[in-house]
Amino acid sequence: MNTVTEHTASEKILLAAYQLETTGQTPFSAEALVVSAWQQFPQTFGLKNFTELYPDSNKVLASIMGEKGLARKGWLLKMGQKQYALTREGRQVVRRLQHEESAGGAEESVPLSRDQEKFLQPLLDSTALAKFREDRREELNFADACRFWGITENLRGDALDERLRQLQLGLADLDKVVGMGSGTLPNGHCVTGNDLSLLADLHSYLEQRFSRHLNLLRNRSGRA
Repeated sequence: MNTVTEHTASEKILLAAYQLETTGQTPFSAEALVVSAWQQFPQTFGLKNFTELYPDSNKVLASIMGEKGLARKGWLLKMGQKQYALTREGRQVVRRLQHEESAGGAEESVPLSRDQEKFLQPLLDSTALAKFREDRREELNFADACRFWGITENLRGDALDERLRQLQLGLADLDKVVGMGSGTLPNGHCVTGNDLSLLADLHSYLEQRFSRHLNLLRNRSGRA
């Protein structure tokens, strides 16, 4: 049996949002989410009598906003005008849904490659994550963000954007690999989906908080 058909409309929209995130689109626009949800579930989000041709944006937007919407549930976070991102809670729901679809059993240990270990270790050891985890966000500065992203002020604009994009994609790829299981780093740290969600939340938070700093870097690089 295909369990996708048993998902609620809200859960389907959440899966569509996760699909956008795995392609590096975060935050994503409400319009992008409408199209993604319709492409994956046309029978649910297609326009009446034209389900395969056009999306019905009202069906998706009604599930995002309102008292029972995804934002109110804490699954989506509004990042700006009609801009959204998945929250840690939202990703946990996605993992549960994917786990159910794969007929998963007990939590399993997932082997991590050396490149994945090298990617994760500095992120988990970063001062930015320590402050974020301990709810000391007011102490976060741009230097913390730069060390977390692995960037310097000499990075060119296109290279800067590519670095941020690769970090987002790397976290999304690892999230798919780890799923409901866990991986272990050489230092013995057990990495779970919650850890990856926390890193993704931190990345989104830093991008939003230091957007002006990043734009200054881009413009400075462009004039160099």
